Amino acid sequence: MDWISDLDSLHSHYGVPKPPALRKVAGRMTPSYRAFIMASRFCILSTVGDEGVDGSPRGDAGPVVAELDEQTLALPDWRGNDRIDSLRNIVRDGRVALYFMIPGSTTSVRVNGRARLTADLALRQRFERDGQNPRTVIVIAIDEIYSQCARALQRSELWAAGDCSDGLPSVGQMLQDASEGTIDGADYDRERATRAHLNWW
Repeated sequence: MDWISDLDSLHSHYGVPKPPALRKVAGRMTPSYRAFIMASRFCILSTVGDEGVDGSPRGDAGPVVAELDEQTLALPDWRGNDRIDSLRNIVRDGRVALYFMIPGSTTSVRVNGRARLTADLALRQRFERDGQNPRTVIVIAIDEIYSQCARALQRSELWAAGDCSDGLPSVGQMLQDASEGTIDGADYDRERATRAHLNWW
């Protein structure tokens, strides 16, 4: 197999991007990018650190981020599995990417920027839900923001295909496989079903 291993070969193979692909990039929240992001309840947070890269799903009951100003977003860190892979990366290397999606839309929006982590109480209280505050807030300074090409979502028919989850392994089964049987997957799934929606903030 031949490998593309230098930038000249890569650029020669793909050619020059069309003007809209370059002109769509903004360095701040524009009205249309703001409207899309504020309608999004879900994004993927990508970070990089000493151990490699990490992609973490983030979701909320309303907008998944808050706008602090036209060049700054705030992303609450709600209850999770406490691995803190993304947070560990941010503390050591602030480069992040956020990928926003909205069910039914083949448009998606990406933000690249630099993030810092804070436990500031006033900022955490801004996101209060049912008396609960996030443990920390990720504050992102926007370097660039742009819409992604729609073809991947169109090809996958992600929103049109309906529920495709029938027959998939459960989280417990995955855990049992990964732990080589030291954790009982059925027990884990039973416990997970009772705690999944308790104090989920």
